[in-house]
Amino acid sequence: MAKRIHIIARFHRWRLKHLSERSFITLLSIVVGLLSGLAAVVIKNAVRMTQNLVDSIGSQDVHSYIYFALPVVGILLTILFVKYIIRKPVRHGIPNVLHSISKGKGKLSNHNLFSSVIASSLTVGFGGSVGLEGPTVATGSAWGSWLAKFFRLNYKTTILMLACASAGAMAAIFKAPIVAIVFAVEVIMIDLTVFSLVPLLLSSATAVVTSYFFLGQNVLYPFEVKETFILGDLPYYIVLGIFAGFVSVYFNKTYHFFSDYFNKIKNIYTKLILGGTVLGGLIFLFPSLYGEGYEAINSGLEGNLEYLFNGNLFNGFADELWTVLILLCVIILLKIIATSLTFGAGGVGGIFAPTLFMGVNTGLLFAFIINTLGIRQINTNNFALIGMAGLIAGVLHAPLTGIFLIADISGGYKLFVPLMVTATFAYLVARTFTPNSVYHIQLARRKELLTHDKDINVLRMLEVNKLIESDFEVLSPESTLRDLIEAIEHNHRNLFPIVDKEGIMVGMLKMDDVRHLIFKQEKYDKVLLKDLMYMPEYHIDPNDSMEVVAQKFEASGRYNMAVIENGKYIGFISRARVFTRYRKQIIDVSHV
Repeated sequence: MAKRIHIIARFHRWRLKHLSERSFITLLSIVVGLLSGLAAVVIKNAVRMTQNLVDSIGSQDVHSYIYFALPVVGILLTILFVKYIIRKPVRHGIPNVLHSISKGKGKLSNHNLFSSVIASSLTVGFGGSVGLEGPTVATGSAWGSWLAKFFRLNYKTTILMLACASAGAMAAIFKAPIVAIVFAVEVIMIDLTVFSLVPLLLSSATAVVTSYFFLGQNVLYPFEVKETFILGDLPYYIVLGIFAGFVSVYFNKTYHFFSDYFNKIKNIYTKLILGGTVLGGLIFLFPSLYGEGYEAINSGLEGNLEYLFNGNLFNGFADELWTVLILLCVIILLKIIATSLTFGAGGVGGIFAPTLFMGVNTGLLFAFIINTLGIRQINTNNFALIGMAGLIAGVLHAPLTGIFLIADISGGYKLFVPLMVTATFAYLVARTFTPNSVYHIQLARRKELLTHDKDINVLRMLEVNKLIESDFEVLSPESTLRDLIEAIEHNHRNLFPIVDKEGIMVGMLKMDDVRHLIFKQEKYDKVLLKDLMYMPEYHIDPNDSMEVVAQKFEASGRYNMAVIENGKYIGFISRARVFTRYRKQIIDVSHV
């Protein structure tokens, strides 16, 4: 062990001597991109192997009935893996990365290096209705975090490594490096600066090349634009954007309703039975909800709607248009429920794929309605494609990610204008009714969400408990003026908390409050502090966020405020200490 530490120390000395900071970060971003690309390859292959194993078990005759049980089996295996092998929670991928940035200083637990790979493979491989993007991002970010800890990188560089890993993971999955950088800026909230641009580019490019090498150069959603943008279709793209925005609102609110509901259930096996049973029933009735849904998405983009009818009770009505419209509505409404049940029951996965699934079906439904009503004949395939961008913009609050991703996978930018229009209107509608995206809502509720507002971010990084000063002379309400004078003589503070025998703060005194009595020695033993003290209007609770603390300082005009928890005195926080710590923190997080 000592020899290993010695080798590491020698390497650090060599690096500091021979490599500039920027050169080292550049090289490290390439390594992070390689690891993120490998994470995507491993997850994809692990799911494929699991699916092949599952398919070999089931027979064709009973396949529809197996749909009912398989997702439950996969989630049960996931629960057992997490409970008895990892023994720590495996949190949702992208929110976990965002939380580590806001509250964990970019540090992720080492089990994330592999836990999301195995857990998501079991969940998705057995048919859980979730995607793999989140776990891939979490795995790549865990490797970026591990490298940052190994090389003892500072906070700002650690966060850059997490952003590079997230971008690399997305680039490897979709084979779209520019989209990955946009994703890192919009969703991971990294600042796109001169300092961060080159590492992000190198990480994304390296991850894509890695994905090409192991998975081939075929894109995930092959699509050929056969009919380019027609100006007369512009109003319909606007309406599609509004429609997609409301579907996104439904997505977000439904997801968090089920999330809150299952969080109230403490027994993991109760969650499994409840969520798994309902999930199995939904997938049995509508097999298109099974798994990631990539095959269904590609079929929808090609205009092939067989996935709506394969293996379900409605197969005999495939030629009826009304059945198509009803089934499209049903699977749009049920997909997010199936995804939420998968998570609620204990599964591990991501929501990016369900978002794309709902997007393609939203576009198809809209186009079929317009064509059926005879209002105008519009290209169904184009609207299916652009519906995906609308849902990404609305659900993730990431319009640029939606625009560039769909433009990339369509093989060009022939539909760039309608992509911009639909994504923008979807984003505006969704943002009106759901101020935070599906990734950000839980962090926003706890005031832990970092944004592109650096001032607010720095405040949220500060912790109340680390700013408390406790070297104040504590006096009791029965103390006399003489006790206060003696305390003043050997204490540099001019504030004195008055605390009773139970530790409850009943008031405080400032030196200015007794200045007129200091030279009246005849009153030293006659005046009690309880007759002089006052209770301040404002105080700080240890659970207050730093934003609340800053607001209280501004509203009160005070330079010091008492910290009180359940009535008990803990200490004081000074405005000067907050400002000093704020300045230090903003230097630490600022990119050069």
